[in-house]
Amino acid sequence: MSFDPALYDERPAEGLAVLKATNARELFPNAWAPEAALAGLYLRYGGWNEAHDIAQDIDTPEGSYWHALIHRAEPDESNAAYWFRQVGRHPIFPALAKAAKEYGIGDGQVWDPYEFLKICSQGQGGEVQRAEWQLLFDYCAAEEKP
Repeated sequence: MSFDPALYDERPAEGLAVLKATNARELFPNAWAPEAALAGLYLRYGGWNEAHDIAQDIDTPEGSYWHALIHRAEPDESNAAYWFRQVGRHPIFPALAKAAKEYGIGDGQVWDPYEFLKICSQGQGGEVQRAEWQLLFDYCAAEEKP
């Protein structure tokens, strides 16, 4: 991966400027899902509209997953639930279930995006949301589909 999102966490406006000055293939020349990774970066830096525009055009579970996260952040629980249904059982769910258990959410065995959606609507789960973002971003930015 040629882009380190952590470099811009304290300076999201700079991160957005970098994203707007390039494209997915330039940022992630070897990624198997560069557009999906780009949608995640826009979401991370507060580029909600850009993230949404990109995610809605990606007809894969990863595009649907980013779309769900965008609507969860909005917050629009019913729209997010619709997009989570489009995702189905995603390959990052087992790792996410384990990460969530470390923060006292879930049993560590099964990830339920709908239950977590309710937790988020109550203003909780921030650490797990960060872990979820990282897992999905890493999945999309990987050189080969994991």
